[in-house]
Amino acid sequence: MVDVGNTLIIIRGAGDLATGVAIRLHNSGFPIVMLETSQPTVIRRTVSFAEAVYEGSAVVEGVRAVLCDAGSAARTAESGSIAVVIDPEGGLIGELRPEIVVDAILAKKNLGTNQRMAPFVIALGPGFSARRRNTDSESGADLSGKMSFVDAVVETKRGHRLGLIITEGSAEPNTGIPGIIGGYGSQRVLHSPCAGVFRAVHTIGDIVSKGD
Repeated sequence: MVDVGNTLIIIRGAGDLATGVAIRLHNSGFPIVMLETSQPTVIRRTVSFAEAVYEGSAVVEGVRAVLCDAGSAARTAESGSIAVVIDPEGGLIGELRPEIVVDAILAKKNLGTNQRMAPFVIALGPGFSARRRNTDSESGADLSGKMSFVDAVVETKRGHRLGLIITEGSAEPNTGIPGIIGGYGSQRVLHSPCAGVFRAVHTIGDIVSKGD
């Protein structure tokens, strides 16, 4: 039986998919710490705990996430809120030694997440490969010398494999093509022609027309 309340989970990333994972695990009783960059680039801001980096806190589906420093992360998670820490390199993982690490950055590639980070490591989306551990029976240390594997990969590509848990093998590779929604794919995405500062003239939820 897992002692849920004492089983710390660290999630790398705090975007929309990471937030969905965090809410489900939080509602199951797990203390959650999420690691983000100092300037998150999430698209679905209103449903992402990454918004706490800018606003200090964020509430999604009644669950509150709070921006905090590394020293107070564990206490915040244990108090009932989700802790969000600016730590893109994942240094806090070695300090807190969680039972589970979830990579939900969705960078389309592995930015360093591996089986040595925790007893069980999960990754979402393309760029990851899962395999059974080759472990020492006493130390549990990975002896292969390879650092790029995780214990389970969750398929995130739309289609009949969406949500599939892969314990041997990889998720579908990134195609670079946005999924079709309402008959539109790449047309749904706008790319900035240059570097600069984005200032919104509409708020999220406003109705706009083509060309606005």
